[in-house]
Amino acid sequence: MPVHWFFMRVKSAKGIWTRNLYQLKREVDSVEKAIKRYLPIFVLPTLAAFVIGFIAPFIMGVGLSFCEFTTVKDAKFVGLSNYVKAFQDTIFRHSFWYTALFAIVSLIVINVCAFALALALTRKMRGTNIFRTIFFMPNLIGGIVLGYIWQLIFNGILAKYSTALALNQWLGFWGLIILVSWQQIGYMMIIYIAGLQSIPGEVMEAAQIDGATGWQRLCKVTIPMMMPSITICTFLSITNGFKLFDQNLSLTAGEPSKLSEMMALNIYNTFYGRSGWEGVGQAKAVIFFVIVVAIGLVQLRATRSKEVQQ
Repeated sequence: MPVHWFFMRVKSAKGIWTRNLYQLKREVDSVEKAIKRYLPIFVLPTLAAFVIGFIAPFIMGVGLSFCEFTTVKDAKFVGLSNYVKAFQDTIFRHSFWYTALFAIVSLIVINVCAFALALALTRKMRGTNIFRTIFFMPNLIGGIVLGYIWQLIFNGILAKYSTALALNQWLGFWGLIILVSWQQIGYMMIIYIAGLQSIPGEVMEAAQIDGATGWQRLCKVTIPMMMPSITICTFLSITNGFKLFDQNLSLTAGEPSKLSEMMALNIYNTFYGRSGWEGVGQAKAVIFFVIVVAIGLVQLRATRSKEVQQ
């Protein structure tokens, strides 16, 4: 084949490739323009559902917290009296401190155990996938069901000592800690495993070559590199601890004498169980929302400030 024919074919192939690439770019641009043009149509259903299902009820709820009512249609504005009654309610104040203590203890127990399990299950050993599945499975069971199951277990054990969960608020407290830890440790473990697997192997090898011990690698390398996962798990643990409702309802129901009643259950009982206190229950819900949001934002800022770039 003459040399000039070879170069002509190469030039022709290059021209075809260039034209195909240009045509592909035009098609991609046309698709992007179509997506931008019809984006509001796709976003509108989700946005409407969010506004109807969350934003509107939230705004209405904040407004009703300043009213006395039995139904939405007969609301009567009473100013801040509902908030005054909420703060004067000793049971509500007790439920706040009880919930705060529960959130702190459950935060420590869940995250320490989940992190330890994640470290163990990321080592090279047989059966790690089976163990991950087993530890994660309790998270799939509903809180109400878990509460009744563990109530039978605890009361069966405590009956030998002539007591029960409903007779002691601290038995109920530690019962809730065990229940929630058993349910959530597996979920947090999965997040920690993902964080551990994202740590570059070169970093750990460099630390080992430099003579760092296992404890030094854990404190100086692993934990700082795991801060994004720690941020997520800490946030979930704190907010879940404050929002706990169904397990509290089924395990202790606030007994004895509402001393084991947490904030969410107290708000529920105030709104539905005390006639004429619907507005107070709504005010408690607003206070509860502000507390959880404030604590969540403080925690996120505190932990994100310690994250390192990989």
